[in-house]
Amino acid sequence: MRVLYIDGDGPFGGASRSLFEAVRALPAGSVDAFFVAARGTALDFYRQVATGVVTTRGMTKFDNTRYSRYRGVRWLILLREVFHFPFTIAALLQARGRWKHVDVIHVNEAVYIVPALIAKWIFGAPVVVHVRSLQHVDPRSLRGRWLNRRLARDAAAIVAINENTRATLPAELHVDVIQNSFTAKRAPQPDPDIISKLDRLRPTSLKVGFVGNLHFSKGLFELLEAAKLLKHSGHDIEFLIVGGVTMTDRGLKAWMLDKAGLAQNVEAELARRVTEEGLDDTFHLLGATLDIKCVYDRMDVLCFPSYYDAPGRPVFEAAFSSVPSIVCVDKPRSDTLVHGETGLAIPARDVNALADAILHFARSRGEVQRMGGNALRLAESNFDPATNARKLLAVYSRVSSAVEHIVPATR
Repeated sequence: MRVLYIDGDGPFGGASRSLFEAVRALPAGSVDAFFVAARGTALDFYRQVATGVVTTRGMTKFDNTRYSRYRGVRWLILLREVFHFPFTIAALLQARGRWKHVDVIHVNEAVYIVPALIAKWIFGAPVVVHVRSLQHVDPRSLRGRWLNRRLARDAAAIVAINENTRATLPAELHVDVIQNSFTAKRAPQPDPDIISKLDRLRPTSLKVGFVGNLHFSKGLFELLEAAKLLKHSGHDIEFLIVGGVTMTDRGLKAWMLDKAGLAQNVEAELARRVTEEGLDDTFHLLGATLDIKCVYDRMDVLCFPSYYDAPGRPVFEAAFSSVPSIVCVDKPRSDTLVHGETGLAIPARDVNALADAILHFARSRGEVQRMGGNALRLAESNFDPATNARKLLAVYSRVSSAVEHIVPATR
């Protein structure tokens, strides 16, 4: 089966890692994977599993996610989407010319619904839309209604990564819930820099970790404030911040984003605040690493204090190392987090609640062991790569056999 994967994120992050893990775990010989993807570090991984790759400078989005939907000054981002439109069409036409036909089109996030529709028109193949982010739910929203109509009419299948995400889609839509996966193995090439930094941590401290790209929306400054509150708690606690910025804007683009209030220099601001608050001995910015399993193996508790109201990839990745999580989520679902059993659910942007949750584990190391063991069992049940890859392959088989191909517009 020939599957065209569309992803416009560029930097290697949660969504691209999830797609890479999914494709890598597909049964051998079952899929020829072709990628149309934006330039960036994710391509280094896609090329490991791809039959062919077409790159593009950028890809047009249509963002109706809960956190980053267009509103206020964010409407200016539409200028970027218009700018990327010709690059999107050119890349898909190049893919058509090079690969001729595909059986299924898999778009890696609902924000790329426009490229998905163009690809469907060009290739005449059924579209599978992966929904990885919580959608903005507002029955009065014209863009929300437009997106839901497109999903209902143009998507042969919709895949949500968990029940939290599924709950933000219309109930009448047929949605396959297939969790993301994680291969719980050390990287082939150990990262000596990150190992050296981890070796300098205090042996007896409670090690509270964050893993992910550094953005304000990830709740990093709330975590910093919690560390400040806990500094004189009488408990030995260290914070491990693992990740970096996804890209650095320069020139006119950087100036415009700054004027619009959309620029983020999180790493520098975080480092400055750590020094100002006298937290250099407890709040460690370790940088990014591909040897992520070695980080989880050194962690006691994972913090995911983001504003997104959903557990992210690090929650179940850490669980494979028997690490419980503290997650900012309003209504945790049992497929990803069981409050009080695999971790703790707290309100977003609540520094006191975050500090109290960390103290819960600092005061009772037995809770780290108990919840960590439960988290491991949940991860092994729901996030196994081979199991979830078979579910995804079943979706491909269903739509490729059930959907009559549209005659392509060009030959």
